[in-house]
Amino acid sequence: MKTREQLEATGNKILNSVRTELYLSMRFMGPALGSLGFAMDLSTRTVGTDAVYIRFNPTYLLQTYIERPEILNRTYMHMLMHCLFRHMFSAKQHEDAQLWDLCCDIAVESVVDSMDYPTILRVTSDFRQEWYEKLEKEVSVLTAEKLYQYFMLRKRDPYLEESLRQEFLLCDHSFWQRMEKEPSQEQNKNQPPVPQENPQMDSDQQENAGEKTSDATPLGKTDPKEDEWKEHAKRIESDMETYAKDAAADAGKLAWMLKLSSRERKSYKEFLKRFAVVREEVSVDMDSFDYGFYMYGLQHYGNMPLIEENEFREAKKIEELVIAIDTSASCKEKLVQQFLNETGAILKHQESFFHKVHIRIIECDNQIQKDIPITNLDEIGEYTEQFSVSGGYGTDFRPVFSYVEKLRNSGELKNLKGLMYFTDGYGEYPKKPTDYQTVFVFYGDDTPQKIFSGEPIKVPDWAVKLYLSEDTKG
Repeated sequence: MKTREQLEATGNKILNSVRTELYLSMRFMGPALGSLGFAMDLSTRTVGTDAVYIRFNPTYLLQTYIERPEILNRTYMHMLMHCLFRHMFSAKQHEDAQLWDLCCDIAVESVVDSMDYPTILRVTSDFRQEWYEKLEKEVSVLTAEKLYQYFMLRKRDPYLEESLRQEFLLCDHSFWQRMEKEPSQEQNKNQPPVPQENPQMDSDQQENAGEKTSDATPLGKTDPKEDEWKEHAKRIESDMETYAKDAAADAGKLAWMLKLSSRERKSYKEFLKRFAVVREEVSVDMDSFDYGFYMYGLQHYGNMPLIEENEFREAKKIEELVIAIDTSASCKEKLVQQFLNETGAILKHQESFFHKVHIRIIECDNQIQKDIPITNLDEIGEYTEQFSVSGGYGTDFRPVFSYVEKLRNSGELKNLKGLMYFTDGYGEYPKKPTDYQTVFVFYGDDTPQKIFSGEPIKVPDWAVKLYLSEDTKG
């Protein structure tokens, strides 16, 4: 017993030392570094996390600490990234567990490799660099979700995936599965615990895993606290952009990836509702009735109320909207067409708009090219089918806002709630805030290439940025 306690104490001491070294290099990571406890767990041959504890095999820790201590720094940061991106909480949503594990490892390693801190530095192999370049070209944003979709849609190659797994694997993910597949109480009473498959164990070790014991807190009793890790991610992102900006200068694409992971994903249809206003419209309201007829029936016929549904009802729909389209040379016509197709499909539904609508579609590069008024929802489809780019010069967003003010002053726009400007993001923005909601719409995620190209997209703070992608449609 004393030996077991000594092993656990030694393991805790090693991990504490690693945590301290990481903290001294990256103080902005402090709250997240302190959120993981340590627990000896003999069901793993290496080390892993369930987002509550770092669960370690003491033999692995001691051997690695003596032979290659820098690997522990890297592995600790690797596990911390899994927690900040909350990979273990999304595992149950993906059918192929092994592929999900691989995609999570590639995603976090791409972030850690972009960070320039000696404590976690690792020489990038040619094989790894080759795949980074390939994936950044074909996937663009290396999130676990996008990588999973990429591999699922291409022809699967188990030998290649195993090579990638060997290249990017650093920690044991079996705790994720055990955390999600907690047996029922009846099963606990009647059956012995079934060991989870550990991809880092060979077949003999798998068979003997049931004989191992763990001093760690039982997995079924831990609280993963997904929301807590989400808050840690937001805090780190905020700190890196404010007072810890200088200290985080070597953090690579970490801040951007955290921002991307915490971005709320709402459907485009739901987003359009923010431009809605409450109005009465002619429509039978099955949820209300005329109280005059109701009382008349009770008074004249005893217990026979007369019920007639109201012919008017209150509805919250869109009444006026301006859609501006960037037709400059840098904005691809194919992306504009996709935006128009999605927008048109949503706007043609009667539940989105009142019967009488006023939509202005304004095409602009560095000057107004076209202004198309839409008063009938059927006209949306006609416009999207016949659309072709007009202009093709530089980008200046200001003429659209000046033109909209002119329409408002003349009374053509009486109740404007919002303006949506589809663009690639590069151009001259207006400095003066609008008194209506302004949204700059981009197709696809805000890619690292745009951020690190030396030409950052500088959308004004008073405007909203909306990124349309596969998971925001509908």
